[in-house]
Amino acid sequence: MPNHDMLLERVRKLLAKAEDSAVTPEEAELYNTKAAELIARYGIDNAMLAASGQAADELTVLKLPIDNPYSRDKASLLANIAYPLRCRTLLHCVGQSVEAVTVLGFRSDLTRVELLFTSLLLQANTQLVRVRPEERMFRESLAAYRRTWLHGFARAVHERLVRAEANAVHDYRPTSAAAPSAELVIRDRTALVQQAFDREYGDARIAGPRRLSGSGYQDGHRAGTRARLDPAALGRSRAALPVR
Repeated sequence: MPNHDMLLERVRKLLAKAEDSAVTPEEAELYNTKAAELIARYGIDNAMLAASGQAADELTVLKLPIDNPYSRDKASLLANIAYPLRCRTLLHCVGQSVEAVTVLGFRSDLTRVELLFTSLLLQANTQLVRVRPEERMFRESLAAYRRTWLHGFARAVHERLVRAEANAVHDYRPTSAAAPSAELVIRDRTALVQQAFDREYGDARIAGPRRLSGSGYQDGHRAGTRARLDPAALGRSRAALPVR
């Protein structure tokens, strides 16, 4: 297995290139895509180490606080990160607000979820204070626009992570002929997570679909395709900027 510190260092260097103002948007997207691939490889390596008995990786839970405004949309971003990383989420609601989200999964995957969510929420909040609907949408409220912007951002992140995780599983090569395939290991881990979630939270009420009316989805989706997926940078900043 590759050294995990070296893997994350490669992620950091790729993202530094993507953030360089001299590169084109297309080049930046290539760097970001490669970074997402390495993050996925990090998750597969941990899963395979646990499956071979070389490392412990138990099922556990993580509870993350969610702040207003836009708490439901921030919780949706968390869920869109957690699901591709083989974790499941439970929202703790007070009225129409979400005050916290419980995430269930294997410890190594929960680490990835927390790191990515903290980073991506910071990036989203930083952009949200600047984005506005087009002037022609003069009757649209800023809040409606921002909710759909966050929805688009979350969906773009979800799509990128789904692709990266699937590619990492497909490309993994076992170290020995006796080792189980990555597809089998990931399928079994995903099933164990779902079974544990159903056992603990199967009676929880399922929230109905939301109807969002703003015009910010496409703008948010484009921002999500450019968002940095940098777990190595998270130790440098743990707080998300407030949005007013």
